[in-house]
Amino acid sequence: MSNITSEMTPFSVLTAAMVQDNGSHSIVLPADWLQGRTAYGGLSAALCLQATLRSLEDLPPLRSAQFCFVGPATGKLSISSDVLRKGKSTTLVGCDLTGDSGLAVRSTLCFGAGRTSSHDHQSFVMPKVAGPEDCPGYYVWPDRPNFMSHFDGRLAAGARPRTLGAKPEMTVWLRHHDAGDDASLVRLLALADALPPPSLVLSKEFIPISTMTWSIDMLDDKPFTSTGWWLVQATANTSREGYSAQETVIWSPDGKPVLVARQNVAIFG
Repeated sequence: MSNITSEMTPFSVLTAAMVQDNGSHSIVLPADWLQGRTAYGGLSAALCLQATLRSLEDLPPLRSAQFCFVGPATGKLSISSDVLRKGKSTTLVGCDLTGDSGLAVRSTLCFGAGRTSSHDHQSFVMPKVAGPEDCPGYYVWPDRPNFMSHFDGRLAAGARPRTLGAKPEMTVWLRHHDAGDDASLVRLLALADALPPPSLVLSKEFIPISTMTWSIDMLDDKPFTSTGWWLVQATANTSREGYSAQETVIWSPDGKPVLVARQNVAIFG
């Protein structure tokens, strides 16, 4: 059942509000989609992808992307996409997102058509966990960032933030409260960054964080969930000197790996 209230903006309504604006695309984010005063990283990345797909026709599937979060994404956001190189099977696109504070995100997206290959290997095995209906709620702590209220989470394994003594990792079933296109990669990108950094498991209290860089690799050219749920496993590989390096893997409910990501997060505290 949806928890979206009349004061909240469903994701489908949010993305539909993006408009063409002098050769780029623009959008003003409502407060319920913010992390503090800025857009959270996953939403900024999703908006870059959305603007790119709207700007450029006949792109092959997304294969990888790199996002550098330069500054806060505040106020009216403007997103521009340009083809850097187009080959026989791949297209490289540069996309910048700017806001009232200047450049917020600089990204590179790689789209590539599939090719016949004798290789068929992958090493990401979905962990054996209970289904979402049998797992406790995840977003249960007060004063969480506004945008997290748009997601339903169920803790399948690992720990929540501020669980001293536990490993800095979490495996969570996630879905949008707002029902939409379950094959939408834009929706998946927004969800892929909806968990707090797993390094916060090590914290005694909630402290400010900021994603510096985010690199994703798509493992499936048409990721799909028949239920709306995705299983997201996030692990902090290191957390020291104010920075944490983490890895995220996402599976569809049928056990198919669809996305793997690396992220560097600044920890202020």
